[in-house]
Amino acid sequence: MSKLELYYLENCPFCIKVFDYLEDKNIDVELIELNQVDESREFLKEHGGKVQVPCLFIDGEPLYESDDIIDWFKNNIEN
Repeated sequence: MSKLELYYLENCPFCIKVFDYLEDKNIDVELIELNQVDESREFLKEHGGKVQVPCLFIDGEPLYESDDIIDWFKNNIEN
């Protein structure tokens, strides 16, 4: 199983789109809210190249864009 971390902002409509999908499919991932974790913005910039959410880190590799994140879950987590 891959290590999954989803970086997000609470009121971001694209993040909410991913959350709705995860909730619908009952998928659990580690959530990191940019405004609640001091180092999260710096981590995103350093390891992802930009401060943009949602960003799903899969074993340390960033994946941006809500549709791409949802597609990744469809192809790798759903049965």
